[in-house]
Amino acid sequence: MQTRLLTLALSACMMLSAPAFAETTRVDLLGYPSTAAAAVRTIVITPDTKWVNVEGGEIIHFVVGDKSFTWHFYVGFTVTSFDLQLVAPPGLLNRRIVAYVSPDPRYIGRD
Repeated sequence: MQTRLLTLALSACMMLSAPAFAETTRVDLLGYPSTAAAAVRTIVITPDTKWVNVEGGEIIHFVVGDKSFTWHFYVGFTVTSFDLQLVAPPGLLNRRIVAYVSPDPRYIGRD
């Protein structure tokens, strides 16, 4: 009986933790498009760019060659990184570029 209960408890824990390891694909949890005028900084993506570091809540203007887009990183609290191809205009990025998102400082340390 104890073994069965332990097995059930372990299974429940594994099922509840599975979403924490799943890759984020819901774009609504990654932020939303913004205007270039609202951007706090600009990041130029070159052929050598593999990743970018941003802060939660930041509005970043990305320049890719002669094209650009602006993204507000208003992310879900579980989002720590994602592929910029998910939010860039179609065809703008032709490879994986990871956006590493640090926590929004406005919400750190609050209970």
